[in-house]
Amino acid sequence: QLQLVESGGGLVQAGESLTLSCRNKGTPLSPYAMGWFRRAPGEEREFVASISWSGAMTNYADSVKGRFTISRDNAKNMVYLQMSSLKPEDTAAYYCAGTLGGPRATITEYDYWGQGTQVTVSS
Repeated sequence: QLQLVESGGGLVQAGESLTLSCRNKGTPLSPYAMGWFRRAPGEEREFVASISWSGAMTNYADSVKGRFTISRDNAKNMVYLQMSSLKPEDTAAYYCAGTLGGPRATITEYDYWGQGTQVTVSS
C-alpha cells in the first residue's frame, strides 16, 4: 500500500509559483494513478489534477488548467504539482492521493491519502 507524504506548501503572494511534492514511502508507485486534491476552509475536498500510472495522461480541474502541472517520477516514487500564477482562491490544504482506478477515477475511488500540505496565497 502507498504511504504518501506531501511537502512544499507555504505562504506566497498572488502571481507567484510553488511546487508541491508527494513522496511515497510504501509499495512501488507505478501501478497507481495519482491525484492532487485540495480543501479550502469550510469547503469540501475538490479535485485538482490527476496523472496516469505512466504519466502519459493527465487531467485538470478547469480552475487550474493552464496554471498547474502534475508530473511523476516512478523511479523516485515521487509526484509533483507545479503551480504558477497563484491566486488567493487557490488557498487550501493540498492532498496527494493514489488509486488503481485510473486517472479519471472519482474521489471516492482514491484509497491512499497523504496528510496534506497548506498553501496560502495572499493578495
